[in-house]
Amino acid sequence: MGGFSGHNLAFVFGLLGNAISFFVFLSPLPTFYQIRKKKSTEGFQSVPYVVALFSAMLLMYYAFLKTNATLLITINSFGCFIEAIYIGVFIFYAPKKIQTVKLLVSMIGGFGLILITTHFVKGPTRVQIVGWICLLFSVSVFAAPLGILKQVIRTKSVEFMPFSLSFSLTLNAVMWFFYGLLINDYNIAIPNVLGFFFGVVQMLLYAFYKNKTKKVVMEEKIQPAEQLKNQVIVVVEEEEKKQPPPPPELAEQVIDIAKLRAMVCPVAPYPNGCGMTGDFPLARPNMEIPVSV
Repeated sequence: MGGFSGHNLAFVFGLLGNAISFFVFLSPLPTFYQIRKKKSTEGFQSVPYVVALFSAMLLMYYAFLKTNATLLITINSFGCFIEAIYIGVFIFYAPKKIQTVKLLVSMIGGFGLILITTHFVKGPTRVQIVGWICLLFSVSVFAAPLGILKQVIRTKSVEFMPFSLSFSLTLNAVMWFFYGLLINDYNIAIPNVLGFFFGVVQMLLYAFYKNKTKKVVMEEKIQPAEQLKNQVIVVVEEEEKKQPPPPPELAEQVIDIAKLRAMVCPVAPYPNGCGMTGDFPLARPNMEIPVSV
């Protein structure tokens, strides 16, 4: 049993953490496929991806300072690569590119400042300081998707909160928590406790608002037809109101013509063979009736 404890178990959880983190980094692919298809970022935010890039860079720096942290280096190297692609696509399709660019520049500047500041600190203190910084920004990675929760509650729609990302973050947090716990690295373990909590909250909100999202979409499809119907009725009524009434002289002529027709060609009902009646003119004596040959 001793072979399955300590660093061996930590290695197993680290491998599982790498595998799940790989899918966590790939989970936004449907989101970016939708962005590319619509050629617009719509209601999606760039903050989670910029923060994730910054956190991956910090964790790589922390892993290089530590010993035997190969598992952290491998997954965060891939994280830096894929997050950079996401941010590039986001900037390309974002209506307001300047906001994302400013955020990205500030993050890179902050990382450079950390590198310069900690470079002059030697020994275990340097690792400890960088570890605490990683802890704070790891929490930010898990908390960043929560920025959209306000929009979910306000719009009652989970369109911009992918379930796959929430589920992946929750499962990923479990693996890295046990990895950090087994190697006695609380800079890794503690953020993943919060990551698990935040992930569960997101999934609960998704389950609560999922059906309401469908209802809102159906109402949006029906509403334009009803509005068009009302608009048509209003237009018809307005056109009728715009038509001026006939002048009195014309109205009297119409009445006189009707009287003259009644005197010359009176009508009488006749059955039309379908249970209905019609009218035809009665011939008067000494009147010529044209007959078609």
